[in-house]
Amino acid sequence: MSTNYQQLQQNLAYLKLKQMGIHLNEVIDFSIKNELSFIDTLIKLTNYEIDVREHNMIHAMVKVAAFPHLKEIKDFNFDFQPSINQQQILDFQSLRFIEENENIVFLGPSGVGKTHLATAIGITAAKKRTSTYFIKCHDLIQNLKKARLENRLESRLKHYTKYKLLIIDEIGYLPIDPEDAKLFFQLIDARYEKRSTIFTTNANFKSWDEIFLEPKLANAILDRILHHASVVSIVGDSYRLKHHLTSENE
Repeated sequence: MSTNYQQLQQNLAYLKLKQMGIHLNEVIDFSIKNELSFIDTLIKLTNYEIDVREHNMIHAMVKVAAFPHLKEIKDFNFDFQPSINQQQILDFQSLRFIEENENIVFLGPSGVGKTHLATAIGITAAKKRTSTYFIKCHDLIQNLKKARLENRLESRLKHYTKYKLLIIDEIGYLPIDPEDAKLFFQLIDARYEKRSTIFTTNANFKSWDEIFLEPKLANAILDRILHHASVVSIVGDSYRLKHHLTSENE
């Protein structure tokens, strides 16, 4: 016949409360030694289960977001890019802009840290269990084109619209023909004032009509992006070029 202790272990295993089972002896000993109440003992025991589940949930959210790397704000060298207002970036980290359904645009030449900053903010959002997804602009357009050809454009647009934070990287590196620009516009319009989007681009806004090859459509896209947006213009040298030149001189 099993003891009450053995029955409790079996119950925890049956309920798949693995961490509570692992830490049961430890918590019982601590509870007896410190004369904890029944409620305080349960709180301490259940905290072990919650902590692991929260960690796993955060890991899953970050994985689903499909970030290109896991660089965070602590990894960013603000001294190398003095044109950036560090306090503004830290404010983005509060995720206040998501509560207000606002956008962020990181504008600057290649290699200055636009993707790093966008990803870092995205990781913060994912860790706070905010649905987040990262995608390069070219890949996004290709996915929407494929969906249109397969008669499932509406469901694909809904998929990208559902994320509370969508990060669209590298707008302007490749031209977008008018038909594809219409697909892009549909997504931007669907998210407009309902969700937050972070964009990175190397192209000045005046030249977006050259990217989308249709001035009226480019203006309509920009209008919706910039209406509620913070634009961070980064004027500085390329990190990648700096590291390349440094290694060449060593």
